[in-house]
Amino acid sequence: MATMDEHLRSGPRPLLNRRLAEFGTTIFAEMSALAVRTDSINLGQGFPDTDGPEEIREAAVRALRDGRGNQYPPGPGVPELRAAISGHQRRFHALEFDPDTEVLVTAGATEAIAAALLALVEPGDEVIALEPYYDSYAACVAMAGGRRVPVTLRPRDGAYRLDLDELRDAVTDRTRLILLNTPHNPTGTVLGREELAAIAELAVERDLLVVSDEVYEHLVFDGAHLPIASFPGMRERTVTIGSAGKTFSFTGWKVGWVTAAPELVSAVRSAKQYLTYVSAGPFQYAVAEALRLPAEYFHGLRDDLRAKRDLLSAGLTDAGFTVYRPAGTYFITTDIRPLGEKDGFAFCRALPERCGVVAIPNAVFYDHREEGAPFVRFAFCKREAVLRDAVDRLRTLAPAG
Repeated sequence: MATMDEHLRSGPRPLLNRRLAEFGTTIFAEMSALAVRTDSINLGQGFPDTDGPEEIREAAVRALRDGRGNQYPPGPGVPELRAAISGHQRRFHALEFDPDTEVLVTAGATEAIAAALLALVEPGDEVIALEPYYDSYAACVAMAGGRRVPVTLRPRDGAYRLDLDELRDAVTDRTRLILLNTPHNPTGTVLGREELAAIAELAVERDLLVVSDEVYEHLVFDGAHLPIASFPGMRERTVTIGSAGKTFSFTGWKVGWVTAAPELVSAVRSAKQYLTYVSAGPFQYAVAEALRLPAEYFHGLRDDLRAKRDLLSAGLTDAGFTVYRPAGTYFITTDIRPLGEKDGFAFCRALPERCGVVAIPNAVFYDHREEGAPFVRFAFCKREAVLRDAVDRLRTLAPAG
């Protein structure tokens, strides 16, 4: 038995468990704090700088005043929202989901991802994710005891592309599921019919589950969003995740959802009930109304963000970046090497002092950090005047000549 002296010499036991030891403060917190400290324009974290539709905000106020949702709402979500989610999937994607057994409301998409992985992944299971990936994916896989297997999207012909052969080669006998994200954050890639069909065929052939993060489904500027659950053999093996935050510009409400076959929803709910149990009661009623807004709202949101994408893309190009024009989401990935830079972390930490703009180094979204080292992400979900100011500031980076 070890003596007290031996314990003292060995040092205290780390407080954070080994599964999460690699995860510290997120880069978003660091860069947002840097934006405040330097009074910079924050094009790092992906949140709008204006609220969503006034009638939806008023719907939340009305729910608060009427006492709807001020106490615990039902565990699966309020019936009105579950019915609206089901109607949304039918209206936009021709997918039928029973609101009572195939829809689950969550505390944003992040909780939906966490609950799905905690429910469906056994310790040691492999989870394939498209790299670069939203940073919570890695943490959620770790919390579930899984092993993440990145398949890297690489720039080609002006956009990021998925290598289907690399994806097939990544599947082993230990693979449990594919964690899919389209439209894809941070690259802005929108997977097309051929790619999704190949992924679906692979999932069916190898008996894999798919957790599909589709929170940017209404922010597609080139091409169209195609839910993988609509492909042959995928309805019964796909957990589709959606969210109100990105579509309605109320990210602080944290209202997300899962749609899937009853046995998958039941599994996810088993984990979710011990995370938050319920959340955002009054906001659920407001989101139910938001999902029933006319088509003009969704088209207007897309067209507004497309114009902002084009504005910031042109400005970044003028500043000397190589720009990978996104087909969806509200992020632009750039290459800093034409500016004589190669370290995205150092570049982003210096950028606020250099020109008063904050961005995010893409390397944080990679297992293979060297793959993402020269790439930097900018968000364009801001007011046009803010983007124009940012473009003017960024022009000071342009190489002379």
